[in-house]
Amino acid sequence: MRGSAAPTSPGAWDARSEALLGTPAPTPRGTGGVLDEAAAGEPLEAPSGIAPGETIAAATSGGATTEAADGSPAGPLAPPAVPTPPAPPAARPRHGTADPVKVLMHRHRELCAHAVDPLEIAAGLEVQGFTDRTAARFRHRDVFSLAEELYARVPRDGEPPVPPAAPRPDTDGRLLPALAPGAAAALTGVGLATTQGPVRLAVGVTGALLLTAALLLAVRRGPLRAPAGGGVPAAGLWTGWLAAYAVCGDGLLTQVLSGGPDGPWDLAPGPLLALALAVAPAAWSARLFADRARRRIGDSRGLADFAAGVRPLLLGTVALPLLALALLLAVTGFSPGALALGALLLLARLLTVHGFPETASAALAAASAAEALALTSVLAARVPVPGFDALAAPVRAAVDTWGPGVVPTLVCGAAALGLLAHATGSLSRASAHATP
Repeated sequence: MRGSAAPTSPGAWDARSEALLGTPAPTPRGTGGVLDEAAAGEPLEAPSGIAPGETIAAATSGGATTEAADGSPAGPLAPPAVPTPPAPPAARPRHGTADPVKVLMHRHRELCAHAVDPLEIAAGLEVQGFTDRTAARFRHRDVFSLAEELYARVPRDGEPPVPPAAPRPDTDGRLLPALAPGAAAALTGVGLATTQGPVRLAVGVTGALLLTAALLLAVRRGPLRAPAGGGVPAAGLWTGWLAAYAVCGDGLLTQVLSGGPDGPWDLAPGPLLALALAVAPAAWSARLFADRARRRIGDSRGLADFAAGVRPLLLGTVALPLLALALLLAVTGFSPGALALGALLLLARLLTVHGFPETASAALAAASAAEALALTSVLAARVPVPGFDALAAPVRAAVDTWGPGVVPTLVCGAAALGLLAHATGSLSRASAHATP
């Protein structure tokens, strides 16, 4: 295949691939003997001192002569008939391991036939576990070089490659569900501020149910929606625990450390209101990140180029919603624990949307377990067993120094940093943004 579609990267073609495609490869020589040169189509050279026409005769008779019956020399012996060596067979395509790329062509034909550029094939191979070391087995320096050859050799089902469509402005209302959590939380906050007694409790319970329904709508529609079957059901449970601790965890921890709880503890609905309002900028940033990343799939020249362009885009996608959340917390009541929780939830959702729900759920579960451990360690210290009183020492020392908000700040901050490190590597891969 030689034309505009032929790959230009080194290692894309070799002699065996040429032979497989119908171009005769150079016939290998043997051990350097005369018959090997004859089989290769080269003329035989006469030894030194022998005329070319006498080569066969001299070689076979050794210069010997015969005598006639009367003793006179009868001339040299007639050379015996030398069988002509069979003509070498015509060059034909070699099979087996002569062209290992052909195996990939058949195995991934559907991927290659529907790809719009080599990078999309590289992303598909990356999903299958291909690395540059794997590509070396197929005589290529990296995965993208291998994808270039597959893209050049597999036809596009008779259709010319179509460039990826530019992202269009959101006109179908898919960002509207992201506004629902903020609206539900704002209405609940107004109701709690204007009611007292049993009515206030009923408003709080109703508002919690409305906020839960709004959050489910936001994560099942629009940019925060995970692929079909891509979510982990337990992640919702861990998210609910973290949100509940943001509202009442600090007040409960304060009472437990003082020997309680001795009654209702203080609630802090402000951080939850800010988190709910921040769902909208988080959804907008997730949509922008997905569109820009898919656009870079068509603009990048290789996987390394794609990753280098997506990493700063990911950092900006995380920074913008956190900045909006910080501004909202400044209005509703700033809490570093709520800011760390917002970063954790945002990164967990980005990983879930792009195909890494297990990692996101594990981070949420670890943060929930750490917050629960902080409470239970203080309660366990009350058990009248020698040595148990030391269980509450780390939490008590941290709270005495920085206040009860240090627990969610450290726990959610550490989990968010871990997810950020994982996302920097995972979401900078083209396979995380390939069009299904």
